[in-house]
Amino acid sequence: MFTGIVQAKIQVHRLQLQLQPGLLSLSLQLPSSIADDVNLGASIAIDGVCLTVTSFDVKSSLVQFDVIQQTLDVTTLSQLNEGDWVNVERSARLNAEVGGHHVSGHIDSTAKITCIDSSENNRCISYQFPQHMRPYLFDKGFVSLNGCSLTISAIDKSNCVLSVSFIPETLRVTNHGLKQVGDHVNIELDRQTQTIVDTVERVMAQQRAEQ
Repeated sequence: MFTGIVQAKIQVHRLQLQLQPGLLSLSLQLPSSIADDVNLGASIAIDGVCLTVTSFDVKSSLVQFDVIQQTLDVTTLSQLNEGDWVNVERSARLNAEVGGHHVSGHIDSTAKITCIDSSENNRCISYQFPQHMRPYLFDKGFVSLNGCSLTISAIDKSNCVLSVSFIPETLRVTNHGLKQVGDHVNIELDRQTQTIVDTVERVMAQQRAEQ
């Protein structure tokens, strides 16, 4: 479980296809601020994707993950190149403040940037999202984009486009400030919203069937 508060943006140190088909090895060098107590099997979110630590060198703070084909198919990790910047968050600790919203790290799909509107100290980015997500996204609702807990500032459900207004600090700390029109980001729905919507629809469908 994660909070959606990205702790750092880090450049990809190394990408390597493994001998086994459909398996990618991803390596990052963690900054000292988040490298403490990293253990094999720990969960770390990379651009919002929950990955398991398969190797960690304490001296160099070099951490490695294995990414399977299913994850590559659903997320943007298959598009990464060495030197690209990714958002990183360690898993949430018990009794720690949740500054964003609960994020599982299980990506639903990707969203494409369609427009970037920048002005002094402000940036609004619009994203095209998959049609099946329309029931779960709404104005002022939560969404996770590349692992960052964000509030939807506007939404056009008919065209499946949502917009997010970024403050300068978010642009500085995360890789959202580096994105361009045409780039894709990982999108995760707010699970609480998804559960409520699905439950209400199921109850209403049952009531209609009983009438």
